[in-house]
Amino acid sequence: MSTTMTIRLDEEVKVRLDRLADSTNRSKSFLASEAIREFVENNEWQIAEVHAALEEADAGDFATDKDESVLAKKWKVNAR
Repeated sequence: MSTTMTIRLDEEVKVRLDRLADSTNRSKSFLASEAIREFVENNEWQIAEVHAALEEADAGDFATDKDESVLAKKWKVNAR
């Protein structure tokens, strides 16, 4: 199922979208829908990861000094 919505674009973005639609033989609607879908998926993922990290931090789930040292040696970087 799909729905319709109206958005405002800067003129430059609209021109670029027109060119992209022409060069890919896709509709502007398809390209805009795909761009919004990818944007939403990426942001949902980022927010979920932030929430998961906050839960770990609240639970005190941190790397030990030994864990950090092992990683620093593995990557040959001074982590401190």
